[in-house]
Amino acid sequence: MTDVLERLRAEAAGRAPEYEALLAADTDALAAALTEAGRPLWARELAAYRLGLAGDRRAFETLVLLLNHRDPPRCEAAARALAVLGDPRTARAAAALATNPLRTAYALHPVRLLTALRAPESAPALIACLSRLLTPHDPHGRVALACVEGLGALADPRAREVLTRALSHPRLAVAAAGALRRPG
Repeated sequence: MTDVLERLRAEAAGRAPEYEALLAADTDALAAALTEAGRPLWARELAAYRLGLAGDRRAFETLVLLLNHRDPPRCEAAARALAVLGDPRTARAAAALATNPLRTAYALHPVRLLTALRAPESAPALIACLSRLLTPHDPHGRVALACVEGLGALADPRAREVLTRALSHPRLAVAAAGALRRPG
């Protein structure tokens, strides 16, 4: 949490009073900050992150947007908050992001979130994502590896076929072999 707050403090440089006010705000003030016109991205993220960690579902939409952001630290912070939030829509949203072929470059944190959630949507989404990435010279090796590791952690027997195919990919072979050894 400290790393997120420090990153946002640095982004808020020159607007320290606004940052401190959001840091001290109650949940109603944080929820209002999510929709106020003119709020910078760092302020919306801070409000959504704090609401998510507090279990306040008013943060859901903003956190999902941040989970799909091009900036990895924002995605990671959103995934952390969504994991704590406990909103039943989270797994479905993460699965949609992880399986969207146009957003594969940004799928790492949705994939990791699906693994952490262990929801019914998790294994099918990771299987679909990994299946798409098992092509020669695919540039999304980190996402593919996160899928393999996630499927290993989930130990879902439906993943056996795609994990077997992953064995032939040098970057994934060790993790795939480990995932296949897990009982499932």
